[in-house]
Amino acid sequence: MRTESVVLTSSAGLAQRPTAVAPLSSLLRSLELAMAAATAAGAAAAAAAVSLIACYLLLHRSSNKLPWFLHTSSSRASGRRTRRRGLVEAIGNTPLIRINSLSDATGCEVGAWISTNVLYFASLGIVVDVIFLLQALESGDLISGGMVTEGSAGSTAISLATVAPAYGCRCHVVIPDDAAIEKSQIIEALGATVERVRPVSITHRDHFVNIARRRALEANNSAAAQRESNKTQTNGLAHVSSETTYGKFAVTQRESNNTQTNGFAPVGSEMPHSEKCDPNSDSKGGFFADQFENMANYRAHYEWTGPEIWEQTKGTLHAFVAAAGTGGTIAGVSQYLKEKNKNVKCYLMDPPGSGLFNKVTRGVMYTKEEAEGKRLKNPFDTITEGIGINRVTRNFMMAELDGAYRGTDKEAVEMSRFLLRNDGLFLGSSSAMNCVGAVRVAQDLGPGHTIVTILCDSGMRHLSKFFNDQYLADHGLTPTATGLEFLDK
Repeated sequence: MRTESVVLTSSAGLAQRPTAVAPLSSLLRSLELAMAAATAAGAAAAAAAVSLIACYLLLHRSSNKLPWFLHTSSSRASGRRTRRRGLVEAIGNTPLIRINSLSDATGCEVGAWISTNVLYFASLGIVVDVIFLLQALESGDLISGGMVTEGSAGSTAISLATVAPAYGCRCHVVIPDDAAIEKSQIIEALGATVERVRPVSITHRDHFVNIARRRALEANNSAAAQRESNKTQTNGLAHVSSETTYGKFAVTQRESNNTQTNGFAPVGSEMPHSEKCDPNSDSKGGFFADQFENMANYRAHYEWTGPEIWEQTKGTLHAFVAAAGTGGTIAGVSQYLKEKNKNVKCYLMDPPGSGLFNKVTRGVMYTKEEAEGKRLKNPFDTITEGIGINRVTRNFMMAELDGAYRGTDKEAVEMSRFLLRNDGLFLGSSSAMNCVGAVRVAQDLGPGHTIVTILCDSGMRHLSKFFNDQYLADHGLTPTATGLEFLDK
């Protein structure tokens, strides 16, 4: 199969397809002039001219081969040229690319919707977090100057830390300490505060999600106490008794703990958190984004991601496949695509250690021995981060799936190296696993189909583990494949 040229499009201008290609005669004349020069500068110009001609020939040859990629609507092209006022207005017009190596190997058109975490600021992936904030601001649950909290082992926290300042808000993230350290470093560099905690079951009061919920509650308590203090001072009193204030905090905290543990006795102790998140500091309240259960997650992908995929494939896609963390992406996209065409197949790609594969294929989440509440420790389940879960979230419940695939860590590692060598795609573990799923679907459907997946994370956030040779060797995951033989059935 012939290799076809693909140019990435991006609302951030990382790579843009030319609006017009010069006539071939002009390019040949440029080559003649360049070759006539005997100086080093002339040689460089000749090389540039040859490259330009090659691009022309490839684009000309491929123009009728990729209708769902190379041809963009005038409205989208116009949108890319429009000056954007600030970060938030730059969100949207997410690029959909053809993954050449996988398409050529399978005989299918394998495309990928590129999330914000692969092309920074160039996508719709961040729109979920914008919607979280907008809804909270409109409802009054969050005010400018307030603090957004989230528990995240994936990329949502980075997106929140990115957009929160655009709305005048602070961000506090609670992250399990077995996640790649560079994620914490990026979040802190973005100005947010990070609280790293040991991984425990969601039934434990000190699970990172439960702690993030409490941090928002503490910020709200602090804000309420300050308002009460200001009100009392206005009435002529000097101050509010610290004992009374502390009592209010203690009662509310006990109620929160009882609710979160669902009957489980509190165990262990929390790791100290940043002073910037101290509930006794100056606060304008907090808002817990709750990405796993907040239905704004699913709705954002139903209203934005799904339509963009449908539009860019011109309704010709046959299948969509992706892994699930919160479940918002696969739920929103699958439901939208099914409404547009019930024949579009939607599949889950599940990593090791996750129970969603069993839930989709057998209707049973896990055995009694595997239930999160029964686990005594956090085992090494998978090298992937941000995908896979052992509970059904409200977002995932909305997914309309035709089946599921289960991948391995070795397949994800091998796929990441294959795409780096052949396509120049430097992908993280979640994106690599999604691409494994895309090939599996292509193998089952056969040549001639269009399949779309999601590229949701960059390899830059996985250097300490997924791209660490020693770490991979220690876990028997050293890549050895030269092609896609690791996916041979």
